[in-house]
Amino acid sequence: MELVTPDIGLIFWMTLSFLIVLAILKKFAWKPILKGLKDREDSIRESLSSAEKAREEMSKLKSDNEQLLAEARLERDQILKEALATANSIKEEAKADASKISGKMIEDARVVINSEKQAALTEMREQVSQLSLEIAEKLLRTNLSNDESQRKLVDQFINDIKVN
Repeated sequence: MELVTPDIGLIFWMTLSFLIVLAILKKFAWKPILKGLKDREDSIRESLSSAEKAREEMSKLKSDNEQLLAEARLERDQILKEALATANSIKEEAKADASKISGKMIEDARVVINSEKQAALTEMREQVSQLSLEIAEKLLRTNLSNDESQRKLVDQFINDIKVN
């Protein structure tokens, strides 16, 4: 029962040893403990502020990335429009060139056809004139066997020349 109701001497020595331990702790341990707590508090505060700065920086980077992405999309759309316009102009140029080439080919074909037509007509005229000469020669041989028929023919030619 002594522990439940301590004696006055026990209370005195317990108080004295507590005060000695408290003085020793105050002299040697209290300042390092407080300094450690202060350092810990400062490091937590710095960590929180750096985390807040990192969060703000991440938010800024995110907005910058979104802006860059939007600009890249606009640039991509512009490049696609330019590519489409270039493709259309190349297509139109190709059509125009094909039209010019086909027109030139048609004109060349017309020229060739006309020249061949003229050559054929010339050849036909030559053949007709050759045949006419041969027919005329045969007729003249048979018709101009006497002198009088020859004179009549010469007179007729002279009259025709004057008329023409």
